[in-house]
Amino acid sequence: MADKTVTTRGGNIGSVLVNAVLLWGINIWPGWKVVPFLTADMERVLGMINASLTAGIIANLIFVVIRNRGVMALGNLAVLGIGLAATLRMLEVFPFDFGDSWSGWPVVVRVLLVLGIVGSIIGMVVEIVAMFRSLAGFGERARQ
Repeated sequence: MADKTVTTRGGNIGSVLVNAVLLWGINIWPGWKVVPFLTADMERVLGMINASLTAGIIANLIFVVIRNRGVMALGNLAVLGIGLAATLRMLEVFPFDFGDSWSGWPVVVRVLLVLGIVGSIIGMVVEIVAMFRSLAGFGERARQ
């Protein structure tokens, strides 16, 4: 049982570190501007991306301390909602320019963004069910 505790809390800490590194890499060094296929329109999406990464950091820090499935479902729901908004914004703005490379890249990226949107919606439904199950006293308790 103790190994599951370490793994789960370790996963939350790992998520915090990954999101923090992404925030730093996107905004400070090397920065999103070094990515050759991103346009200046990326600035119109950057706030939502930063909000999504920050929400993930905050939620996972809370999950390290509070191991309640209902709280975790609510936190995951918030993170998924902000991530969904960021993905929708990315699809709307589409800050990509692939230049003279393969002409199929815009379609591939749009399909991946739509898959991300669908996945977020499915994840939100799962977390809503988990939250209500937790409130009703059903389901597995969060791993300690």
